[in-house]
Amino acid sequence: MNDRRINVLGVGISVLTLDTAIDAINEAIAAGRQGYVTVTGVHGISECQRDPELKRIHNASLLSTPDGMPLTWLGRLQGLGPAEMDRVYGPDLMLRIFAAGQKTADHPKGLKHYLMGGGEGVAEILRGKLLTRFPNAEIVGIQTPPFRPLTTEEEFEFVAELNRLRPDCLWVGLSTPKQERFMADLLSRYGAESTGPLKLPAPLVMFGVGAAFDFHAGLVPQAPRWIQRAGMEWGYRLAKEPRRLWRRYLTNNPLFLARIAMQLSGLKKYELHELPASKVQS
Repeated sequence: MNDRRINVLGVGISVLTLDTAIDAINEAIAAGRQGYVTVTGVHGISECQRDPELKRIHNASLLSTPDGMPLTWLGRLQGLGPAEMDRVYGPDLMLRIFAAGQKTADHPKGLKHYLMGGGEGVAEILRGKLLTRFPNAEIVGIQTPPFRPLTTEEEFEFVAELNRLRPDCLWVGLSTPKQERFMADLLSRYGAESTGPLKLPAPLVMFGVGAAFDFHAGLVPQAPRWIQRAGMEWGYRLAKEPRRLWRRYLTNNPLFLARIAMQLSGLKKYELHELPASKVQS
Protein backbone atom coordinates (compact mmCIF):
# COMPACT_ATOMS: atom_id res chain seq x y z
CA MET A 1 0.00 0.00 0.00
CA ASN A 2 1.49 3.33 -1.12
CA ASP A 3 1.27 5.76 1.81
CA ARG A 4 3.28 8.90 1.09
CA ARG A 5 3.28 11.40 3.93
CA ILE A 6 4.12 15.02 4.50
CA ASN A 7 5.89 16.16 7.65
CA VAL A 8 3.64 18.33 9.84
CA LEU A 9 5.54 19.12 13.05
CA GLY A 10 7.05 15.63 13.04
CA VAL A 11 3.76 13.87 12.36
CA GLY A 12 3.47 12.04 9.05
CA ILE A 13 0.16 12.99 7.39
CA SER A 14 -0.85 10.74 4.52
CA VAL A 15 -1.07 12.19 1.02
CA LEU A 16 -4.67 11.21 0.30
CA THR A 17 -8.05 12.25 -0.97
CA LEU A 18 -11.27 10.63 0.24
CA ASP A 19 -11.33 8.41 -2.86
CA THR A 20 -7.72 7.25 -2.54
CA ALA A 21 -8.20 6.68 1.20
CA ILE A 22 -11.11 4.33 0.43
CA ASP A 23 -8.97 2.51 -2.13
CA ALA A 24 -6.08 2.12 0.34
CA ILE A 25 -8.38 0.80 3.09
CA ASN A 26 -10.06 -1.68 0.74
CA GLU A 27 -6.62 -2.82 -0.38
CA ALA A 28 -5.52 -3.36 3.23
CA ILE A 29 -8.65 -5.37 4.04
CA ALA A 30 -8.33 -7.47 0.88
CA ALA A 31 -4.70 -8.21 1.80
CA GLY A 32 -5.73 -9.42 5.28
CA ARG A 33 -3.87 -6.66 7.12
CA GLN A 34 -4.24 -5.53 10.71
CA GLY A 35 -3.71 -1.90 11.62
CA TYR A 36 -5.29 1.39 12.54
CA VAL A 37 -6.16 4.66 10.86
CA THR A 38 -5.77 7.95 12.71
CA VAL A 39 -7.98 10.81 11.55
CA THR A 40 -5.72 13.72 12.32
CA GLY A 41 -6.30 17.46 12.54
CA VAL A 42 -4.70 20.39 14.32
CA HIS A 43 -5.81 19.07 17.72
CA GLY A 44 -4.18 15.67 17.21
CA ILE A 45 -0.93 17.16 15.94
CA SER A 46 -0.83 19.58 18.88
CA GLU A 47 -1.32 16.69 21.31
CA CYS A 48 1.63 14.95 19.64
CA GLN A 49 3.89 17.90 20.51
CA ARG A 50 3.31 17.16 24.20
CA ASP A 51 3.45 13.38 23.92
CA PRO A 52 6.25 11.67 21.93
CA GLU A 53 4.54 8.30 22.31
CA LEU A 54 1.38 9.67 20.69
CA LYS A 55 3.51 10.99 17.82
CA ARG A 56 5.02 7.53 17.41
CA ILE A 57 1.51 6.03 17.36
CA HIS A 58 0.44 8.35 14.54
CA ASN A 59 3.56 7.61 12.52
CA ALA A 60 3.11 3.84 12.92
CA SER A 61 -0.47 3.92 11.58
CA LEU A 62 -1.69 2.35 8.36
CA LEU A 63 -2.84 5.85 7.43
CA SER A 64 -3.01 9.21 9.17
CA THR A 65 -5.60 11.09 7.17
CA PRO A 66 -5.63 14.92 6.82
CA ASP A 67 -8.81 15.56 8.79
CA GLY A 68 -8.47 19.37 8.86
CA MET A 69 -8.22 21.89 6.03
CA PRO A 70 -4.98 23.42 7.43
CA LEU A 71 -3.25 20.10 6.73
CA THR A 72 -4.42 20.07 3.12
CA TRP A 73 -3.22 23.67 2.72
CA LEU A 74 0.20 22.56 3.94
CA GLY A 75 0.07 19.92 1.23
CA ARG A 76 -0.58 22.68 -1.33
CA LEU A 77 2.54 24.47 -0.10
CA GLN A 78 4.46 21.30 -0.94
CA GLY A 79 3.07 21.26 -4.48
CA LEU A 80 0.30 18.71 -3.94
CA GLY A 81 -2.86 19.48 -5.90
CA PRO A 82 -6.41 18.60 -4.79
CA ALA A 83 -6.33 15.44 -6.88
CA GLU A 84 -3.42 14.20 -4.72
CA MET A 85 -4.26 15.53 -1.26
CA ASP A 86 -7.53 16.83 0.11
CA ARG A 87 -9.39 16.73 3.39
CA VAL A 88 -10.28 13.21 4.55
CA TYR A 89 -12.82 14.04 7.25
CA GLY A 90 -13.54 11.25 9.73
CA PRO A 91 -17.37 11.40 9.53
CA ASP A 92 -17.22 11.40 5.70
CA LEU A 93 -14.76 8.51 5.68
CA MET A 94 -17.08 6.49 7.91
CA LEU A 95 -20.11 7.05 5.66
CA ARG A 96 -18.18 6.25 2.48
CA ILE A 97 -16.84 2.98 3.87
CA PHE A 98 -20.28 1.96 5.08
CA ALA A 99 -21.77 2.79 1.67
CA ALA A 100 -19.07 0.96 -0.29
CA GLY A 101 -19.12 -2.04 2.07
CA GLN A 102 -22.82 -2.90 1.77
CA LYS A 103 -23.78 -6.33 0.53
CA THR A 104 -24.94 -6.19 -3.08
CA ALA A 105 -25.21 -8.56 -6.02
CA ASP A 106 -21.80 -7.31 -7.17
CA HIS A 107 -20.34 -7.35 -3.66
CA PRO A 108 -21.98 -10.36 -1.93
CA LYS A 109 -19.51 -10.55 0.94
CA GLY A 110 -19.61 -6.92 2.00
CA LEU A 111 -17.81 -5.57 5.05
CA LYS A 112 -18.52 -6.33 8.69
CA HIS A 113 -18.44 -3.45 11.17
CA TYR A 114 -18.11 -3.15 14.95
CA LEU A 115 -18.89 0.11 16.81
CA MET A 116 -17.01 0.86 20.03
CA GLY A 117 -17.31 4.18 21.78
CA GLY A 118 -19.54 7.10 22.59
CA GLY A 119 -21.42 7.81 25.79
CA GLU A 120 -24.09 5.59 27.27
CA GLY A 121 -26.49 4.47 24.53
CA VAL A 122 -24.73 6.34 21.70
CA ALA A 123 -23.48 3.23 19.89
CA GLU A 124 -27.00 1.77 19.93
CA ILE A 125 -28.46 4.96 18.45
CA LEU A 126 -25.65 5.14 15.90
CA ARG A 127 -26.26 1.55 14.79
CA GLY A 128 -29.91 2.34 14.13
CA LYS A 129 -29.10 5.51 12.19
CA LEU A 130 -26.46 3.78 10.05
CA LEU A 131 -28.70 0.81 9.24
CA THR A 132 -31.51 3.17 8.26
CA ARG A 133 -29.13 4.93 5.90
CA PHE A 134 -27.34 1.77 4.71
CA PRO A 135 -29.84 -1.10 5.03
CA ASN A 136 -27.46 -3.64 3.49
CA ALA A 137 -24.60 -2.84 5.86
CA GLU A 138 -23.62 -5.46 8.45
CA ILE A 139 -22.91 -4.25 11.99
CA VAL A 140 -21.93 -7.33 13.93
CA GLY A 141 -21.39 -5.75 17.37
CA ILE A 142 -21.44 -2.62 19.49
CA GLN A 143 -19.91 -1.66 22.84
CA THR A 144 -19.96 1.35 25.12
CA PRO A 145 -16.61 1.17 26.97
CA PRO A 146 -16.21 2.38 30.56
CA PHE A 147 -14.61 5.77 31.30
CA ARG A 148 -11.37 4.05 32.29
CA PRO A 149 -8.88 1.65 30.68
CA LEU A 150 -10.20 -1.86 30.19
CA THR A 151 -9.05 -4.41 32.72
CA THR A 152 -7.02 -7.36 31.44
CA GLU A 153 -10.09 -9.57 31.73
CA GLU A 154 -12.27 -7.08 29.84
CA GLU A 155 -9.64 -6.74 27.16
CA PHE A 156 -9.41 -10.52 26.72
CA GLU A 157 -13.20 -10.73 26.47
CA PHE A 158 -13.25 -7.98 23.87
CA VAL A 159 -10.55 -9.59 21.70
CA ALA A 160 -12.31 -12.95 22.00
CA GLU A 161 -15.55 -11.30 20.84
CA LEU A 162 -13.76 -9.77 17.86
CA ASN A 163 -12.45 -13.22 16.95
CA ARG A 164 -15.96 -14.64 17.18
CA LEU A 165 -17.62 -11.86 15.14
CA ARG A 166 -14.67 -11.17 12.81
CA PRO A 167 -15.41 -7.57 11.79
CA ASP A 168 -13.36 -6.06 8.99
CA CYS A 169 -13.72 -2.53 10.43
CA LEU A 170 -13.58 -1.54 14.10
CA TRP A 171 -14.87 2.02 14.61
CA VAL A 172 -13.51 3.60 17.77
CA GLY A 173 -15.14 6.76 19.10
CA LEU A 174 -13.22 7.66 22.26
CA SER A 175 -11.84 11.12 21.29
CA THR A 176 -8.20 12.08 20.77
CA PRO A 177 -5.76 10.97 22.18
CA LYS A 178 -7.57 8.17 24.02
CA GLN A 179 -8.72 6.40 20.85
CA GLU A 180 -5.27 6.44 19.25
CA ARG A 181 -3.67 4.93 22.35
CA PHE A 182 -6.41 2.32 22.59
CA MET A 183 -5.95 1.16 18.98
CA ALA A 184 -2.16 1.08 19.17
CA ASP A 185 -2.16 -0.76 22.50
CA LEU A 186 -4.65 -3.31 21.23
CA LEU A 187 -2.54 -3.97 18.13
CA SER A 188 0.65 -4.15 20.18
CA ARG A 189 -0.72 -6.70 22.64
CA TYR A 190 -2.90 -8.79 20.33
CA GLY A 191 -1.70 -8.16 16.77
CA ALA A 192 -0.24 -10.80 14.48
CA GLU A 193 3.29 -10.06 15.70
CA SER A 194 2.41 -10.23 19.42
CA THR A 195 3.63 -13.17 21.51
CA GLY A 196 0.47 -13.98 23.48
CA PRO A 197 -1.90 -16.87 22.72
CA LEU A 198 -4.89 -14.61 21.90
CA LYS A 199 -4.65 -12.54 18.73
CA LEU A 200 -6.86 -10.14 16.81
CA PRO A 201 -8.58 -11.48 13.70
CA ALA A 202 -7.26 -10.58 10.28
CA PRO A 203 -8.17 -8.54 8.41
CA LEU A 204 -9.00 -5.84 10.94
CA VAL A 205 -8.69 -2.12 10.29
CA MET A 206 -9.43 0.15 13.26
CA PHE A 207 -10.54 3.76 12.80
CA GLY A 208 -10.32 6.49 15.44
CA VAL A 209 -13.23 8.72 14.43
CA GLY A 210 -14.10 10.51 17.69
CA ALA A 211 -16.98 12.93 17.21
CA ALA A 212 -18.35 10.99 14.21
CA PHE A 213 -20.29 8.84 16.70
CA ASP A 214 -22.18 11.86 18.07
CA PHE A 215 -22.55 13.49 14.64
CA HIS A 216 -24.03 10.46 12.90
CA ALA A 217 -26.17 9.55 15.92
CA GLY A 218 -27.76 12.98 15.53
CA LEU A 219 -26.68 14.15 19.00
CA VAL A 220 -24.31 16.96 17.95
CA PRO A 221 -24.79 19.14 14.82
CA GLN A 222 -22.11 19.21 12.14
CA ALA A 223 -20.83 22.45 10.70
CA PRO A 224 -22.20 23.34 7.24
CA ARG A 225 -19.95 22.15 4.44
CA TRP A 226 -18.87 25.66 3.44
CA ILE A 227 -17.66 26.34 6.99
CA GLN A 228 -15.72 23.05 6.95
CA ARG A 229 -14.06 23.86 3.62
CA ALA A 230 -13.14 27.33 4.84
CA GLY A 231 -11.19 25.77 7.72
CA MET A 232 -13.53 27.33 10.29
CA GLU A 233 -15.20 24.23 11.70
CA TRP A 234 -13.34 24.83 14.95
CA GLY A 235 -15.21 28.12 15.39
CA TYR A 236 -18.57 26.46 14.78
CA ARG A 237 -17.84 23.70 17.28
CA LEU A 238 -16.51 26.19 19.83
CA ALA A 239 -19.76 28.15 19.58
CA LYS A 240 -21.76 24.96 20.15
CA GLU A 241 -19.66 23.54 23.01
CA PRO A 242 -17.66 26.45 24.53
CA ARG A 243 -17.12 24.97 27.98
CA ARG A 244 -15.70 21.73 26.65
CA LEU A 245 -13.69 23.06 23.72
CA TRP A 246 -12.45 26.57 24.58
CA ARG A 247 -9.11 25.43 25.93
CA ARG A 248 -8.47 23.11 22.97
CA TYR A 249 -9.06 25.71 20.29
CA LEU A 250 -7.93 28.95 21.94
CA THR A 251 -4.64 27.37 23.07
CA ASN A 252 -3.85 24.80 20.39
CA ASN A 253 -4.67 26.85 17.30
CA PRO A 254 -2.30 29.79 17.99
CA LEU A 255 0.46 27.39 19.09
CA PHE A 256 -0.02 25.32 15.92
CA LEU A 257 0.32 28.42 13.73
CA ALA A 258 3.47 29.53 15.56
CA ARG A 259 5.06 26.09 15.27
CA ILE A 260 4.17 25.75 11.58
CA ALA A 261 5.73 29.16 10.91
CA MET A 262 8.92 27.99 12.60
CA GLN A 263 8.96 24.75 10.59
CA LEU A 264 8.27 26.44 7.25
CA SER A 265 10.88 29.13 7.90
CA GLY A 266 13.50 26.56 8.90
CA LEU A 267 13.89 28.03 12.39
CA LYS A 268 13.06 24.67 13.92
CA LYS A 269 13.39 21.14 12.60
CA TYR A 270 10.71 18.56 13.28
CA GLU A 271 12.03 15.09 12.53
CA LEU A 272 9.82 12.20 11.46
CA HIS A 273 10.50 9.11 13.55
CA GLU A 274 9.18 5.57 13.21
CA LEU A 275 8.36 6.27 9.56
CA PRO A 276 9.97 4.48 6.59
CA ALA A 277 11.81 6.87 4.29
CA SER A 278 9.69 5.65 1.34
CA LYS A 279 6.62 7.21 2.95
CA VAL A 280 7.97 10.74 3.30
CA GLN A 281 6.93 13.31 0.70
CA SER A 282 10.04 15.14 -0.46
